Amino acid sequence: MSIPDAPIRFLVIGHLCRDVVPGGYALGGVVTYAGLTAHRLGLPTGILTRCGPHISPEDVLEGIHLHILPSERTTTFHNQYTAGGRVQRLLEVSEPIGAEDVPAAWRAAPVVLLGPVAQEIAPQLAGLFPKALCGAVLQGWMREWDAEGRVSNRPALLRRLSFEGIRVVTLSEEELAGDDETLAYLRQHVPVVVLTQGPRGATVFAEGKVFHTEPRPAQEVDPTGAGDVFAAAFLVRLYEGCSYPEAAYFANVTASFSIEQPGPAGIPERRQVLAWIHSHPSGGMVPDVEQSASAHHT
Repeated sequence: MSIPDAPIRFLVIGHLCRDVVPGGYALGGVVTYAGLTAHRLGLPTGILTRCGPHISPEDVLEGIHLHILPSERTTTFHNQYTAGGRVQRLLEVSEPIGAEDVPAAWRAAPVVLLGPVAQEIAPQLAGLFPKALCGAVLQGWMREWDAEGRVSNRPALLRRLSFEGIRVVTLSEEELAGDDETLAYLRQHVPVVVLTQGPRGATVFAEGKVFHTEPRPAQEVDPTGAGDVFAAAFLVRLYEGCSYPEAAYFANVTASFSIEQPGPAGIPERRQVLAWIHSHPSGGMVPDVEQSASAHHT
């Protein structure tokens, strides 16, 4: 389905994915989890993606405007979660998405999230949206894979990229893998850097300060996509005028609900998130270590 002229307020760009699950496949990728989050939080949402003709995402992504670029292949991952972390293989990968693929009408979207999963888009796409609140989920720019599809995570790849025009980036503590040099690079080149930390919450680096928020306790069933849910919810609340601490708390609560059901089924509606926050108003968001403003580019 292609609706490039539909008015939207939240645009997500990246590959739709098939995730291997027992008995078949499930729809995945940043665009799936982040797009559904923005939609369930009430923003008219569009997804620009590329995938093969053998999947039909309309049922899962009902209510979201889709612009699907043609491909013979669909990016496909097989994930295994072990005590030592996620083991991942890339079984198939679709073609890239370029600036020429972005519908003209969607270039006016006020919120944009770049969601690469396999190096399929470039950070320079942010230049198409000079007036937008533009964010990026970094996982897809850290991935490399060998001839057999075995995926490795290399945070140092981020230090080769320009993030001009991108205001917010998110990545997980597991993905960063203790690479302080890469974290410092991001803080120098992006106004807001968010490090998600699973059951320990999230840390926000913004305006020369560091904030940490504790999470909402959750009964984890499936952690897939939690970082994408967080990224979308965080951008939504920044767009709506919330402070960084308020937005991070809201995003943490939203992501915590999402992991309590398989796949994207647990992504909550806005009223569910707000009800929980109303009953737990403090949020645990406290300033951590003060940093000098000169250490952070704004």
